[in-house]
Amino acid sequence: MKIVVLNGSPRQGNTLAAAKAFTTALGPQHSFEIIDTYKLKVSPCVACLQCQNTKGCIEKDDSNMIVDTLVAADMIVFASPVYWWGLSAQLKLVIDKMYCKAAQMKGKKIGVIVVGGANTDSEQYKLIEDQFRMMGNYLNWDIKFHKSYSATKPEEIMFNEAAMEELRLIGEAM
Repeated sequence: MKIVVLNGSPRQGNTLAAAKAFTTALGPQHSFEIIDTYKLKVSPCVACLQCQNTKGCIEKDDSNMIVDTLVAADMIVFASPVYWWGLSAQLKLVIDKMYCKAAQMKGKKIGVIVVGGANTDSEQYKLIEDQFRMMGNYLNWDIKFHKSYSATKPEEIMFNEAAMEELRLIGEAM
């Protein structure tokens, strides 16, 4: 299985550490790529609908490259810090651009890793989970996992043995 992890954090901290805990446990039958969305040049969607006529975004940025990578993947893992009760803008830009090939995104296996500063019973995690559930319903996604973690200090999640083990077990089970 080809797995693409979209890292929505511009820091090399908790979100990336959580994503790496998952990927390091993947078996040799899988290939994976971690893409740092903050390094991409993706312009906001302007709802021009030209993508429906041109089979891709008309912007001269990384939109088509990243969406084509996601279309070719068997599984997409969205990893994001919580920014203002939602996903990071860097990750949301990529998600918005997925619209241009939404029909080809149907039926994907999906994973979600969210790291925020609040306790995991906070409403912010439910809002993000609901967003992915709704996208999943629309695109008939097979959401394999959705995990939320709390970490308020840099690299704190790496010392959360239960979280790291849980992500490794998820990776091993793929």
